[in-house]
Amino acid sequence: MSLEPVELYRDKRHICLMFSDLIEEDGAAVQANQFLIVDGDTGAIIDPGGNLAFNELFMGMTKYFAPNKLSYLIASHADPDIIASLDRWMTSTRAQLVISRIWERFAPHFTKVGKTENRVIGVPDQGAHLPLGQSQLHILPAHFMHAEGNFHFYDPISKILFSGDLGVSMMSGTEARSPVTDLLPHIARMEGFHKRYMVSNKILRLWTRMARQLDVAMIVPQHGAPIMGQQAIQDFYNWLDGLSCGIDLFDERNYQLPSGRIDPIARQYIA
Repeated sequence: MSLEPVELYRDKRHICLMFSDLIEEDGAAVQANQFLIVDGDTGAIIDPGGNLAFNELFMGMTKYFAPNKLSYLIASHADPDIIASLDRWMTSTRAQLVISRIWERFAPHFTKVGKTENRVIGVPDQGAHLPLGQSQLHILPAHFMHAEGNFHFYDPISKILFSGDLGVSMMSGTEARSPVTDLLPHIARMEGFHKRYMVSNKILRLWTRMARQLDVAMIVPQHGAPIMGQQAIQDFYNWLDGLSCGIDLFDERNYQLPSGRIDPIARQYIA
């Protein structure tokens, strides 16, 4: 049974919750976080997840906000662990999908015909401010980290930066409940993922230059633990600034005609 969501922030009218353990930790699927933000009578889910998480998230959020009053399903990009459950959300709520214009016409492939008609808000590359109750979410450009059309979401009330696949660490849903306040020992859990999934150091440096302009109390990725506190956040920015990743690490050795084969019985690659 899943644990209660992590309360990232709460005041009299504004709440941010993280659901970190809705997927059974059997190794078959990567751990993923889902987020509920409520401002007064308006609610939004960020990165609602795949079908594995739908039932638990739908039932879990009812303790805090009525699903039939949900205004937005907000997707950082269009990966299956982000919005594979879209058809079920479109059926069970009246929420609109907020997603990059690049993915606007791909998202309907997750649903039955007509489910997304007049219910998709396509966000331009430069991002935007999205009304949320008496507040707003800042939709920030995060392209090529790792998707072509990708956004992060800054909540100015809680000062939380929801960072999608940036800041991801590989761990269990239970471990993800505890924020990281000392970055150095945490880097080992982030490094491999970022080297492969982030496209280049140039993109990381452009992003950190933008992010440093925000007043951020916590960076919360879609997988793994939040990064909390000014020192850890600044250390994270500095680490990204110096990280070679993606195409920085690729050369002609990565583009050779294959010689190995796949054994479909053992489901293994044989050199």
